[in-house]
Order: sequence, then structure tokens, then C-alpha cells
Amino acid sequence: MSTVIATSGVFIIPGQVLEPTTVLAAPGQSEAAHDQKVIAPISEKRMYADVYHLSETIGPRVTGTEEEREAASFIRNRLQSYGYEVEVQEFRIPDKMIGHLQTSAGDEVLINIPAGSASTASEGLTAQLYDAGLGYANDFTAESAGKIALISRGDFTFQEKVENAYAAGAVGVLIYNNIESPGPLNPSIGEASIPVGGISKASGEALIADVVRNDGTVTLKVDALTDVKSQNIIATRAPKKGNNHEILHVSAHFDSVPFAPGANDNASGTAVTLELARVLKSYPIDKEIRFVFAGAEEIGLVGSRYYASQLTEDEISRSIGNFNMDMVGTSWENATAIYMNTVDGKANIVSETALATAERIGTPSELVLYQRGSSDHVAFHEVGIPAVNFIRREPGTANLEPYYHTPLDTIEHISTERLKEAGDLVGASVYQLIRK
Repeated sequence: MSTVIATSGVFIIPGQVLEPTTVLAAPGQSEAAHDQKVIAPISEKRMYADVYHLSETIGPRVTGTEEEREAASFIRNRLQSYGYEVEVQEFRIPDKMIGHLQTSAGDEVLINIPAGSASTASEGLTAQLYDAGLGYANDFTAESAGKIALISRGDFTFQEKVENAYAAGAVGVLIYNNIESPGPLNPSIGEASIPVGGISKASGEALIADVVRNDGTVTLKVDALTDVKSQNIIATRAPKKGNNHEILHVSAHFDSVPFAPGANDNASGTAVTLELARVLKSYPIDKEIRFVFAGAEEIGLVGSRYYASQLTEDEISRSIGNFNMDMVGTSWENATAIYMNTVDGKANIVSETALATAERIGTPSELVLYQRGSSDHVAFHEVGIPAVNFIRREPGTANLEPYYHTPLDTIEHISTERLKEAGDLVGASVYQLIRK
């Protein structure tokens, strides 16, 4: 049996400071030996290599794309090589729009296509651009007819801009941001009668200088993806004797947003979870462990919610917790804290175990309990399973890295030391809960 001690840590939630809480810890040497049994074999080189493969070799793993399926296959094959029973859990995702934009000079322009956009013919729409300023009705002249309107964000809604362009005879709309950002604008519109895309401020200004002023053309291609599926990859290991064991879920999502290689978000969490699956594949356990690699997180936690919806009432009642890892490997120097996000902002068995582990093993980073959803731990919380999302943030501000959801989320911003730190913390915590 583990003894009970009071910790000296203080949990911080916006607007509220909690007094030190009671957590489970175990007596000295024996617990340290168990910790090292997990920590010693965890390899930062192996985790870094997996982040590299997912983010640089496969690249952006947008929900429903071939790249997401390739990542799922990579994960499945690796888990099977470790001897796990692996389930591929397919599910439908909402229909979506994708697009490409290319200038007549052959330059590719990053673009987001809003859900309400119209499609183009299979060969795309090739036309001249019309500089429509902010997209007011009086910004359009007869010259805009038959052209793709290039409109700046600002002053009024995207939908109104699109409607004004359509009324003036424009055959498409490109809306560019009015602030600097690494990725393209993602405009929100209703239903449009013409194709619509969002691009960055830099791209908009470059198109004005290089295409509009030289009477060049662009080709805009917009396709609707329908009846598309994503998938979860689930690796399960149960104790050799008995049945109806308690269940511990360890999760991470492997998809990314468009144009983002997703090194930190979330190849990092995926790589750490894969490494823990390797390390824990054969140690004696007295609880069932499930490693859940979720697809379609970036479009609204679709994969994890599907996984949770498929759990029986018995499985939920036997589930003791969820360790979810998302964005744990950033090298951004300001992200010196590991935030333990819970949906209700309250401590639970997962956060308490992690805090006790951090004190035992000397985790370098501060651990902060924080009230926030926005990752797959939400799906577990919603069905009544205690859940924590482990994520690196800037203490005080709770800011994420500046590369978040941009093309800059690449391998160069990954820290092997922080991958190892996350693996050590979560791995030792998980083993404390499942070991014999």
C-alpha cells in the first residue's frame, strides 16, 4: 500500500489559488526503484526521431487526408511490433473544403477554404485579380466582373465582403489578413455562391504587387471532401490473470492543422505516448492500460469523443483516469511550466499522481493546475473519467509557443530534453498506478 503525505506544491487556477493538496506517494527507495524502471529506458533520441518522421517526412496531417492515414498506419505498425492488441477505430468526419492557389508564375500560395465556399471545376478557376480594397460595395467597378476579388480583412464581416463581390460580378474571392501571421487567414462565412479563400497579409500584398499590377492571373481550385473518414488507433494491454480490471487511458492526437507540420502539435505527444507504450509493453501490471492515438482532434475533438462514446458503462465505471499529452516538446524558452489542464480546474487522481511523481523524481519544470479544455482530455471528462492534459505553456500568461498552428511548427523548435521530461513524468506516474 502507498502511504499518504501532504505535498508542498501549490496549484494555480486563474483567479484562484488552492492550498497544498493531499496526494498519493510511496515510501522512498522502493518507489524510486520503480520510477527508474520506467525512466531509465525512455529514449529522447527515439522520441525525437518519431517527431521528425511525423512532422518532416509525412508533414501536415490534416484530418481526413492521406497524410493523416499514413500517420495512423505508422502508429499502428509500431504498436503491433511491440506486441499490442491494436484496434483501428474508424469514424465519419464532417464534410470539408480544401483548396489550392497558384499564380501564373507557378508560385504556390497557402490558402484556407471556409466551409461555406462554393467549389470550382476540377481544373480550377483561372482568372485575373481585382484589388477591391476592403470590399465595400463602392470599391467595385465594372472591371471586377469575371475576376477574382482580392479583399482586405477589416471594418465589416467576411460574409458581407463576399456578397458585395458576388453582386459586382466577381467569380471568386480571396480575403487577406490585415495583421501579420505565419499562416493564412481562416475566414468564417455563410453559404457563398462563388469560391472563397483566406490568405495571409504577406500573400495578399505580394499578389497586389506581383499579379494585380502586372495583369497576371491565378488559378484557384476548391474541392469538397465528402464521406471522409478518420481513425483512432488503440493499443490495449491487460493483466495476464483475472478480468474486469480497472482501466487507465493514455492519449495523444496525431492530426495537425493545414500547413502546419505539427511537430509540437502534436507529434510531440504522439512520440512520447509511443515511447511509453514501448517501455511498458512487458512489465507486470494489475490494471488494463490503453494507449489511445486520436484522429480528428483539430476539427473539434471528434476522434476522442467517438472513442469515449464507444466505451460501455462498465468500461467507464472501471476507468480510473486519463493522461493526455498535447504539445509537450516545444523548445520555446518561455514555456518553462508543464500545465496540467483539467476541464473543471480541480485536482484529480491524475494530477495528484503527477505532482507526487514530480516531487519524487525532481521534475525540473513547475507543474501548474489550470482550468482549460481544448484537447482530448475533454472527451474523457465528459463521460466521467478523471482526465488531465499535459501541455507546456508560459507561466503566468499561460501562452502557448508562437509557432502554434502555423507553418513554423517544425522539428527545429523541438527540445529532446523536454520530450524526455514529459516521458519521465507521465511514464513514472502511469506505472505507479498500473504496476503490480
